[in-house]
Amino acid sequence: MVNIKVAQTAGFCFGVRIAVDMAKKAGEQLGHAYTNGPIIHNKQVVSYLENLGVKELKDYSELKPGETVIIRSHGVPPETERKLRSMNVNVLDATCPFVKKVHDKVRQLVEEGYFVVIIGEEGHPEVIGTLGHLKEVNGQGVVVENFEDLVKKVPKRNKIGVVAQTTQSEDFFREAVGYLAENTEELKVFNTICDATSVRQEEVKKLAPTVDVMIIIGGKHSGNTQRLYQISKALNPNTYHIETAQELQESWFEGKENIGVSAGASTPDWIINEVVEKIKEIKGVKHE
Repeated sequence: MVNIKVAQTAGFCFGVRIAVDMAKKAGEQLGHAYTNGPIIHNKQVVSYLENLGVKELKDYSELKPGETVIIRSHGVPPETERKLRSMNVNVLDATCPFVKKVHDKVRQLVEEGYFVVIIGEEGHPEVIGTLGHLKEVNGQGVVVENFEDLVKKVPKRNKIGVVAQTTQSEDFFREAVGYLAENTEELKVFNTICDATSVRQEEVKKLAPTVDVMIIIGGKHSGNTQRLYQISKALNPNTYHIETAQELQESWFEGKENIGVSAGASTPDWIINEVVEKIKEIKGVKHE
């Protein structure tokens, strides 16, 4: 008997849902709008929005006065937002509220005299936006992606403040904080990892060891999805990261009855449902 367990919190998080709904509404009401970069890291959702007339802004010269531009869920540096607003366009801010919290905490740490350590991916759009806020207030800081970065990039400072990319690994965040606590006199920590990220990671930690196969669904460029995959793979070698049901392979499920499914925060319900239905089809489960 096939048993498919879908993680309770798989799929869209609060911030992504706000951003997608905002873009969808703009497309339906205006028939034409831009996003400054992909609204979220999911190609299928981006394609869906393109069909509504919401397209990624490739060149500022494309913009005409009065047009609508949506700031992506990952946020942008302050200078980018200022530039957009100076062009006489209608700017809709879809920055995730949890990302804005990171910006606020960075500014607070700089005002209080801390050297800022941002735990995250250097080239990720969310981190680029956060660095923009650090620069805006003339703050000093570095981005660290792994333990090697911590040792190499963080200088000796009496006062160090810490924030995290909202989709970071809780395990690495704790490891980094532990290391910094031993190597500075005063440490101020804001755990800015989004609750939705933490809960998804904990659910995968519990689910992955209990199933024969684990399927993680989400964009290949989605940081939070990649971390779910890494967590699951470490606990269950039969873990696969896919974007759509078309990527499922029958060989993965041969002789496997207990199947787990989770998805990143940028993965819509309809893709999750398609994957579950495809697994049922592969396993010969008849529709009721």
